[in-house]
Amino acid sequence: MNKILVTAAFAAAMLAPSAAIAQAVPPAVIAIVDLDKVTTDCNACKSARAALQSQATAIQNREKSLAGPLQTEGQAIQKALDALPQGKEPDAALQARITAFNTKRQQGAQELQRQQEQFQRNTNYISQQIRTKLGPIYQQVMQRRGANIMVELDTTLASGAALDVTNDVLAGLNAALPSVATVAPAQAQTPQGR
Repeated sequence: MNKILVTAAFAAAMLAPSAAIAQAVPPAVIAIVDLDKVTTDCNACKSARAALQSQATAIQNREKSLAGPLQTEGQAIQKALDALPQGKEPDAALQARITAFNTKRQQGAQELQRQQEQFQRNTNYISQQIRTKLGPIYQQVMQRRGANIMVELDTTLASGAALDVTNDVLAGLNAALPSVATVAPAQAQTPQGR
């Protein structure tokens, strides 16, 4: 008889809804933030964007300054090659010009690649600094507004204006991040031949 009562009590406990578990999760209080606006309008972000634009312009200008002389030299070499009689090999002087041209072209490409890689590191470094500051700001804004979920505006279909905390996040970021470093630290050198 005791076994039947224990089994029945166990079954009843398993089938009955658990009020304690249902009460443990509070209702969702959602805040919406327009992250695009925050990262576009923050003071440090504007300065960083201007610095990155300047870096990109410098890379483009360097590419043009390298390309002009290379193009001129390449055309002159091609003209000299075209002037050779059919089947005749270039003389030592023309071969030296070709070798020098290829070396300059390769060095220019390597220089531009290094600059592009540095630009990408700079861009990532700026983003990292902003993300690092935003995490605590999200928490502060959520706590101040009584929210327990924050959602990016681009992931929502519709929301009420009262849920928008973008200006709070923007003000917090401006206060926490007055400026950002726009040049990433140098990369650690990896030993050659390993």
